[in-house]
Amino acid sequence: MAGAAEPAPPTYLRAARYVAERVTAAIAGVRTADVQRAVELLARAPATFVYGAGRSGIVGRAFAMRLVQTGLTAYVIGESVTPIVKRGDAVFILSGQGESYSSIQTANIVRREGAELIVLTARAGSKLAHAATVLLTLEFAEDPDRPRYAPLGTLFEAASLRLTDGLIAELMAVRGESEASMRRRHAIMV
Repeated sequence: MAGAAEPAPPTYLRAARYVAERVTAAIAGVRTADVQRAVELLARAPATFVYGAGRSGIVGRAFAMRLVQTGLTAYVIGESVTPIVKRGDAVFILSGQGESYSSIQTANIVRREGAELIVLTARAGSKLAHAATVLLTLEFAEDPDRPRYAPLGTLFEAASLRLTDGLIAELMAVRGESEASMRRRHAIMV
């Protein structure tokens, strides 16, 4: 059939393309100097503590797992076996809005204990951002397609996973790690 219009791609494919494009643009906007500073703090910290609420917390747990696999000591804040943060440690908080009560309270404890605070957020002017030692900001301009293709915090969460995986690649390079060395530290799950 000559001249027949091709059908529009299905919604899931349009959504996946939309998220991929927006996430890629947001990550490209993160300052390289801030990423390097965050990597330096993570590489030298005796321990890293990761915190995020909701889906940001799920991304944070994945990041903490990779930190351990690179040979670093990492904990997820809120787990019953997590020790208290100490001076010199690094705390990595993920919070899209940067205004959640739990994230701000965690930041207050971090400052009181003298640890370094790395904040990953979508709001550079948030309360949490102002408490950061190092601020990593993912910026997303609002547009009419966002609520349909990437509801709620989808863009921040997807970009956070990709950015933290990029931080792991940087840490691997700094620490001389490989996939093989990381695999030896991979937990055995049954």
